[in-house]
Amino acid sequence: MPDTYPLIRLAAGLALMTLGGSAMYASVLVLEPAVQEFKTGRGVGSLLYGMFMLGFAFGGVLMGRLADRVGIMMPAIIGSLALPAGLFAAAHADSITKICVAFGLLCGFLGASFSVAPLVSDISHWFTRKRGLAVGITFSGIYLAGAIWPPVLQHYIDTQGWRETFSDLSLFALCTMLPLSALLFRKIPAAKDTVAFNSSRSSQHPLNLTPRKLQGLVCAAGFGCCVAMAMPHIHIVPYVMDLGHPAMRGAQMLALMLGFGIFSRIGSGWLSDRIGGLRTLLIGSVLQVSVLIAFLAADGLTFLYGLAIAFGLSQGGIVPSYTIILRTFFPPNDAGWRISLSFLFTLAGMAFGGWIAGFLYDLTGSYTVSFINAIGFNIVNLLIAGNLLRRDRMPTMSASI
Repeated sequence: MPDTYPLIRLAAGLALMTLGGSAMYASVLVLEPAVQEFKTGRGVGSLLYGMFMLGFAFGGVLMGRLADRVGIMMPAIIGSLALPAGLFAAAHADSITKICVAFGLLCGFLGASFSVAPLVSDISHWFTRKRGLAVGITFSGIYLAGAIWPPVLQHYIDTQGWRETFSDLSLFALCTMLPLSALLFRKIPAAKDTVAFNSSRSSQHPLNLTPRKLQGLVCAAGFGCCVAMAMPHIHIVPYVMDLGHPAMRGAQMLALMLGFGIFSRIGSGWLSDRIGGLRTLLIGSVLQVSVLIAFLAADGLTFLYGLAIAFGLSQGGIVPSYTIILRTFFPPNDAGWRISLSFLFTLAGMAFGGWIAGFLYDLTGSYTVSFINAIGFNIVNLLIAGNLLRRDRMPTMSASI
C-alpha cells in the first residue's frame, strides 16, 4: 500500500505557506491606517513592508540552515509562535517604530521566513519522480495568499479597525499554524533522497563549475528574473492609469497575473519533471521577456488583459525552477540554505526592480524605459539559463572552471 504521508506533508506545506503570507499582506494593508493614526508620512509607513521583507529574506537563510540540521518542524514551530506574537504585538503597539520591529523581527525574521524557501526545500525531499510538481504546488501558496488575504483583511480593517483585525489574525494563525507544523514530524527519508542524487549528478563539480560559482549564477539569474518580474507586478496599476484606463482595470489585471500564476507554477512543476529544471527555466525566461516586449506596444484594454494573463502564465514557473536546479545539482543536506539563499536574491530583485522602475519613470515621465530595463535584466537571466543548459550537455570534468 503506498505511503500517503508525503501528500499530507504537501498539503500542510501549501497551507503553511498561504498562512505565512498573511503577515506580508497585513504589513501592506496597515500602511494607510497607521499613517493616519500616527500622523506620519507614507515613506515612514512603507517601512512596515520594508522591515518585514528584510527580516523575511534574511530569516529564510537562517531557517533554511536550521532545517538542514534538525528538520523543518522546529523552524515551523518557531515561526508558528513568532508570527502570531508579532501580529499581537503590532496590534497593541503605541508607535510606528514598535510596529516596524514587530513585523521585521517577529513576523518576518522569526515568523514567516520558514514558510517559503525552507518549506519548499523540505517538500522537495519527499518526492523524486514528481518533485517538480510538488515544488510547484507548494510555491503556489504565495499566489494563494495574494488571492485570499488582501480582500479578507481589508474587509475586517474597514469594519472593525486594524488593531482588532491583527489581534484576530494572530489568534487564527496560532490555532492553525501550530497543528499544521506538528504534521511535519517525520524525518526526511535521507537514504532514498541521497541515492536519487548520487545516481544522477556529481556533487564535486556540478555543470563543470565549482559549487560556489553555480550557486552564484543561480542567485544572479534569480535577481535578474525578479527585477524584470517586478515591473508589471508592482507598476501595472499606475501603468494602466497612464494609458488612460481606470485604476480598477489595473487591479483586475494584477489579480489575473496572480491567478494564472498558480496554474503556471503547477504546470511548470509538471513540465520540469519531464524536461528538467534548466529547460523549464529557459522556456519561462523566453516567454517572460516576450510578454515584456509586447507590453511596449500595449494600449487597448483587451490587449492589456491578454498580456496580464500571458505574463501570469509565463513567469509563475521561473522561481520554482531555481529550486529544482539546486536540488538536482547539490546534495540534499545543503538544500535548505542554498534554496533560501537563492530566494533571498529573488526577493532583492523584486525590491530593486520595483524601485528602479519607479525611479526611471520619475526620470523620464514614461514607463517605456522601465520596461526596457526589465527586458535587459530578463536577458541576463536568459543568458545564464542558456549557459547552464549548454554546460549540462557537456561531459562532466573533474577540474573546476
